[in-house]
Amino acid sequence: MSQDYPDASSIAASVRSQEISARSVVAVALKRIADHNDTLNCFTSVIAEQALKDADAIDQAIADGRDPGPLAGVPFGVKDLYDVAGLTTLAGSKINADRPPAIQDATLVARLKQAGAVLVGAQNMDEYAYGFVTENSHYGPSRNPHNLNRMTGGSSGGSVAAVAAGLVPLSLGSDTNGSIRVPASLCGIFGLKPTFGRLSRARTYPFVHSLDHLGPFARSTRDLALTFDLLQGPDRDDPACTDRPVALTLPELAKGIDGLRIAVADGYFTKGAEPNVLAAVESVATALGTTQSVTISEAHRARAAAFIITGSEGSNLHLDDLRTRPQDFDLATRDRFLAGALIPVTWYLQAQRFRSWYRDRVRELFTQVDIILAPATPCPAPLLGQATLVLDGEEVPLRPNLGVYTQPLSFIGVPIVAVPVQQPGTLPIGVQIIAAPYKEALALRVAAFLEAKGVVAAPVPTWKPLS
Repeated sequence: MSQDYPDASSIAASVRSQEISARSVVAVALKRIADHNDTLNCFTSVIAEQALKDADAIDQAIADGRDPGPLAGVPFGVKDLYDVAGLTTLAGSKINADRPPAIQDATLVARLKQAGAVLVGAQNMDEYAYGFVTENSHYGPSRNPHNLNRMTGGSSGGSVAAVAAGLVPLSLGSDTNGSIRVPASLCGIFGLKPTFGRLSRARTYPFVHSLDHLGPFARSTRDLALTFDLLQGPDRDDPACTDRPVALTLPELAKGIDGLRIAVADGYFTKGAEPNVLAAVESVATALGTTQSVTISEAHRARAAAFIITGSEGSNLHLDDLRTRPQDFDLATRDRFLAGALIPVTWYLQAQRFRSWYRDRVRELFTQVDIILAPATPCPAPLLGQATLVLDGEEVPLRPNLGVYTQPLSFIGVPIVAVPVQQPGTLPIGVQIIAAPYKEALALRVAAFLEAKGVVAAPVPTWKPLS
């Protein structure tokens, strides 16, 4: 087990066997955060004292002969839209800083703690999760540990950078239009966007109720599956998660890919991607032995409809603050919310009708294939402050277009694993492994196969200095 880039499963095994103490593991994580957070700007809050107390409680449980849980002593962080008892849930905003601290942990936070994991802090994000860059005007930008001049992606950028840099082995993020998969791609780690409603959203700050997903980040498929399994289960506090059965994925990883029908998304999902992005998808497809392609038709309209739903629902939550405190928003967020507030209701209703139709069409594809591969982002990590990129020969705004390949899929709630591909001399780039609803295990099986073959892996960051 590397001290700098620890594996959650190995940490827990060593703590449970008393080879190392939970306190020593957490102390190392806190030291790394103290050493590197000023540079990376991953964490907005660090709860060192409480984390050490929780670690001591795990060590005491082991000494007393009690089961400390499958993630005993594993440090983790959460995107700052999860409620953490005693902390104010900022959701990346200045306005929320005026709110009282949360009195109860979010359901997913509580479930990881029950499994023995130790929360060390809350992590930076785009304001109200509305962005793909984590260049927060209130709390500063998070920096990509593979090149400190480049962005992490967003909106879960702090959560991803912390795992990529080895500050913590696990983090929790959220994905509305791609906010798990975009930063996972740009920072070179594994991320899981589960089926819509599969994991409880109780006591998290919402962005777009009909599109929000929660999910984990890790440096390996095994850690991702283990964490997902521990987060599963129905929750009466989230109406979308009241009847969700547990379907464990970790035992499925060893089954391999024999018999799986795998295809590469063509058409829309190839337009505009840089050559190294398409090469990453090709390398994954080659390793899986597939030459089949599939067309996800109307993806461009799905993205347009997702923009309408995002703007309309997202702005509705903030109407009072837009009227009374417009100066306290990030300017880019405020302008998008104001534009969203002007969307006619007929557009919103039509977008939701299209969503239902499109969801059925995509599900029909999964009668022909089990897995679809697609790029996660159109390019590797852009420079901090970069305003535009070139897609299909046209210069377009960067912020919305980092999600060009993720948004049409978030829109219908299918489960997706983002896996990191590292090519010589380039920054890491992600590939989406897409499955039918509630088939997370299939996507994770494919990811585990690729990882075992050495095709995908979370690279050690270069930590290039600022210049």
